[in-house]
Amino acid sequence: MAVIAPSRRIRRTPFTPGVEAAGVKGYTVYNHMLLPTVFDSVVADYHHLKNAVQVWDVACERQIELRGPDAARLMQMLTPRDLRGMLPGQCYYVPIVDETGGMLNDPVALKLSEDRWWISIADSDLLFWVKGLAYGYRLDVLVDEPDISPLAVQGPQADELVARVFGDATRAIRFFRFGWFDFQGVSMAVARSGYSKQGGYEIYVDGTANGMPLWNALFEAGKDLDVRAGCPNLIERIEGGLLSYGNDMTRENTPHECGLGRFCSTQTAIGCVGRDALLRVAKEGPTQQVRAIEIAGAIPPCDRAWPLMAKGKRVGQVTSAAQSPDFGVNVAIGMVRMTHWDEAATLQVDTPDGMREAVVHENFWL
Repeated sequence: MAVIAPSRRIRRTPFTPGVEAAGVKGYTVYNHMLLPTVFDSVVADYHHLKNAVQVWDVACERQIELRGPDAARLMQMLTPRDLRGMLPGQCYYVPIVDETGGMLNDPVALKLSEDRWWISIADSDLLFWVKGLAYGYRLDVLVDEPDISPLAVQGPQADELVARVFGDATRAIRFFRFGWFDFQGVSMAVARSGYSKQGGYEIYVDGTANGMPLWNALFEAGKDLDVRAGCPNLIERIEGGLLSYGNDMTRENTPHECGLGRFCSTQTAIGCVGRDALLRVAKEGPTQQVRAIEIAGAIPPCDRAWPLMAKGKRVGQVTSAAQSPDFGVNVAIGMVRMTHWDEAATLQVDTPDGMREAVVHENFWL
């Protein structure tokens, strides 16, 4: 098997020693950093995630920090979501768009204070776009990447494990909220969020040197909970309809095409650079949109877009697919034209192993 060649361009994380000791079997590269993809097997990791608790090295979710008097103005320029009512301690899922309304990223924004924000980004070089806007508009704001590395704790036992390390007060954190908690004299943001539907937390680890001490503390505290190292799971995220930037959506797509129209307050998000373009999209509606797709028969790994066909005509594409043990079907995410996106529409998907029957669903499985 081919391997990822070590390089300074592909950064290790504060948790890499723990990931390696846990027997990681696969990596991808995400924001120029290592992101684990499998430990036991994708299926075994899937079952464990749904039944116990896992610790994920997601340090690749780099933070872009906005700090200064114009931080809030710059944050609003990036997204069509209206941020005026957002309070310190809240997390918002925010589509980030360019001047045409195309998706540049779909991060979680954390408001630390009125003049300080973190943007926890998906896989794209968003830092350059943000710095360009700040410079071009001569904003009084510092834009940088701080030494903050997220560590996720996901699964049914996540509440118990995090409480054992940070205290019972973490149980009271509401969804998409965060609080500050002490770990060995270091204050860290702990948010109730994560890239799974199983529930859990993301801990924003301050300082590289604090990575392995926290990793080790979580594993020591969770021995009786069957805690294991894990990672975002392909099957579980498709079941839950969690989109992957660069796979299920790109700069060619608007938030409305990605099913994210509810996060676009284009009438009131004054200052967003893509607002005018999205006003037209909101008025006219998208001509294609993300849908859940059920595929029949055996399928290979989906490492490229598979055309969706109707009577010999291309009407969309499948961008993520996997066999679901719990639901007994092949689950998939696809972008489908409006003429064929209705519930139970029957299509064909052109896989590398041949044509397969496909059924469109308006809702995902989880």
